[in-house]
Amino acid sequence: MIEPYVWDLHEVDGTQIALVGGKGAQLGALSRIDGVRVPVGFCVTTDAFRRVMAQAPSIDDRLDELSRLAPDDREAISTLSAEIRRTIEGIAVPDDLAAAITRALARFGGEQTACAVRSSATAEDLPTASFAGQQDTYLNVVGPAAILRDVRRCWASLFTERAVTYRQRNGIDHRTVHMAVVVQQMVFPQAAGILFTADPVSGNRRVSTVDAGFGLGEAMVSGLVNPDVFAVRDGEVVARTIAAKQRAVQGLPGGGTQEVAIDPQRQEQPALTDPQVLRLVQLGRRIEAHFGRPQDIEWCLAEDGFQIVQSRPITTLFPLPRADDQGNHVYVSVGHQQMMTDPMKPLGYSMWQLTAMVPMHEAGGRLFVDITARLGPPASRAALLELMGKGDPLIRDALETVLDRGDFVPSLPDPAPAAAPGGPPASGAPAPIETDPAIVTGLIERSRASVAALRRDIRTKTGPALFDFLLEAFEEHKRVLGEPLNIQVIMAGMEATWWLNDTLQEWLGEKNAADTLTLSAPGNVTSEMGLALLDVADVVRPHPELVAFLQRVDDAEDLEDVAFLDGLAKLTGGAEARDAIEAYLDRYGMRCVGEIDITRPRWRERPATLVPLILDNVRIFEPGAAERRFAHGRQQAQQKEQEVLARLRALPDGERKADEAKRMIDRVRTFIGYREYPKYGIVSRYFVYKQALLEEAERLVRANVVDEREDVFFLTFQEFHDVVRTGRVDRELIQQRKEAFRSYQALTPPRVLTSDGEALSGAYRRDDAPVGALVGLPVSAGTVEGRARVILDMAKADLEAGDILVTVHTDPSWSPLFVGITGLVTEVGGLMTHGAVIAREYGLPAVVGVEHATRLIPDGQRIRVHGTNGYVELLP
Repeated sequence: MIEPYVWDLHEVDGTQIALVGGKGAQLGALSRIDGVRVPVGFCVTTDAFRRVMAQAPSIDDRLDELSRLAPDDREAISTLSAEIRRTIEGIAVPDDLAAAITRALARFGGEQTACAVRSSATAEDLPTASFAGQQDTYLNVVGPAAILRDVRRCWASLFTERAVTYRQRNGIDHRTVHMAVVVQQMVFPQAAGILFTADPVSGNRRVSTVDAGFGLGEAMVSGLVNPDVFAVRDGEVVARTIAAKQRAVQGLPGGGTQEVAIDPQRQEQPALTDPQVLRLVQLGRRIEAHFGRPQDIEWCLAEDGFQIVQSRPITTLFPLPRADDQGNHVYVSVGHQQMMTDPMKPLGYSMWQLTAMVPMHEAGGRLFVDITARLGPPASRAALLELMGKGDPLIRDALETVLDRGDFVPSLPDPAPAAAPGGPPASGAPAPIETDPAIVTGLIERSRASVAALRRDIRTKTGPALFDFLLEAFEEHKRVLGEPLNIQVIMAGMEATWWLNDTLQEWLGEKNAADTLTLSAPGNVTSEMGLALLDVADVVRPHPELVAFLQRVDDAEDLEDVAFLDGLAKLTGGAEARDAIEAYLDRYGMRCVGEIDITRPRWRERPATLVPLILDNVRIFEPGAAERRFAHGRQQAQQKEQEVLARLRALPDGERKADEAKRMIDRVRTFIGYREYPKYGIVSRYFVYKQALLEEAERLVRANVVDEREDVFFLTFQEFHDVVRTGRVDRELIQQRKEAFRSYQALTPPRVLTSDGEALSGAYRRDDAPVGALVGLPVSAGTVEGRARVILDMAKADLEAGDILVTVHTDPSWSPLFVGITGLVTEVGGLMTHGAVIAREYGLPAVVGVEHATRLIPDGQRIRVHGTNGYVELLP
């Protein structure tokens, strides 16, 4: 029998979240799984909640106030949410609703049946957000009056301070969330606890963990006792920790709960036997299979077996890439190599997949490369580990952790050489290349011509023809990027850098000598980009009226982003300043933070992004700083070259050593600057692609196919193509993708991920840093002290002379910020990633790969960066 406001639990299924909330829907679905026992009960629906809320119009005003508060305004949130709770708890339950609840109690054992009364919000126990612990549960509630009281308290718990803050941080409108209440027959267990069907710490999907204690699970949830912990893998208990369980929570005969002492002889006995643990895990696997993803399950063991009182998705696990087979796979993060570990929208990652040189797999909005095949043969494995170690030692360590187990990636024989003796190298290593600047010039000219042809040819393409054209353009994209000479030049610069560092340390005992030798290397488009913005500042600086105008632009968040250029031109000196900014955008406007994601707004689309950087340059530097800085770096490099060669000639066999070093110095200065150009070419092409695709999205908006053009960002390239071809879109899919993207933003991608779900970030195996120092990878030599500026959003940078930048990662778009700092610390990075290359060119001591640097280093803290030895000290 279904009543308007009360539904029996067995009548509910997993699709009715809007009616009975996440917990109610999950319990209804659980009760339908063969072999899974769920305590009987009923749901007081969200319709009842809305009806009751309508009785208190004053709540609407409070919600308006609440929505205007920042998530970190804890005092105001606490005050307002407490007022809302008091109002709801004071509302009388309508007579017909109270009668329906009483009738439901009679169906499940009578009015005096002990019950658990549990909140069930519509944004709870969802695949993308569990909201675990955000609302309230009341145990061993006896009698209609007590149950009605606790139903009201559950409604009110939608507005606990922690629930309100959680929603605001996740961008969820308070009015869109409603509360149902689940009332279930109380279970008085001998043991209770939590089962994770995947290891919540490592992410391993093959390992289940069971927490267990005596009595009600409340003892563990409240932290009263430490639980027994069991780990189960492949049907076997592989680890167990038995805690001393001195206390338990039990039900009282008349209602409520109490803490009781455990008999000393039982305290260290396991709450579950191994066979019971294995039986519970089998039950958990059945539940996991039903819901299609790992579960966090609350269970009770009564005399007649296990009962499940809750199951929710484990939302903290990093998702797995889809594999074509069931074998073991090892994946390496693309984002850690591209300096963009944020999630990408579907159009962004699908475009990168289509233009990448190797197959890439998406998981959690990030991309990964499957390197399993390269880890099998010993020679291939050694070469890969060597390459990874040079780029990011933490990736190498994470890979070695997997390999050291010996059973995940089997060792395979090395393949036979692909060429006979005397033929081309079988390893695929680039052939030697002549040190000639004209080679670099030719490559750049060919890249520019390719982009110009793309820009010319795409103009006439619309509709499905545009997508067909783009697929052809992607092949040209990959051809340019994969041209053998292009790869040879990049490798020549990198290998010369490695040779200089390794050999000069061996011959002269000097670490990271190449860092000074590469200062102001010619042709580096990324370092030139930072210096060019200093020239823009020179045009602005003489005119106080322009500076004041730009300061207002920087402060006015709601100012139309492109309008400030027109306003600038109306002021004295403004036309020249506008022209300087426009010229800068003509060359660099395709860049932005996170530029590998085509959906990110480019500087040309949001030129006001550059305003705080221009203002910093105006404040910090004197006129002509760009030219002086470049000349000073070039002079330092020349002096270093002379010094190194003189010291080498003084050694035994010194002339030969000096000649070898000179060849490598010439090589590195000829080729290392080009290391940054291919990425510039990629993003130049990406901006052309994006402009054409946005025009297509505008057509879809005008045809009422999509609501706004940015909706297409949540479609893959092929899905976008299909929408243009058919004129139809799945709006529900777009909404699901938006919600998934929001959930991915809360996840931290691992450097290495296995097909078992194990997420590994690696560790430094070093003991050469002072106690308390933060260890990382040295990428640019020197030592510097200064104020740490922890900056997570480049557009909000506010630098002073002498500051040290501390951030998560830097891609080329951050280089304009580098001209104003004296050192660099990042959480992600490697020896040859963009931030490291530019730090060396600018002569900035830099340490990258410092885990959790932005959390461990307070903003404003004085620090010392040891760029030669790779660690950071926090100073008193």
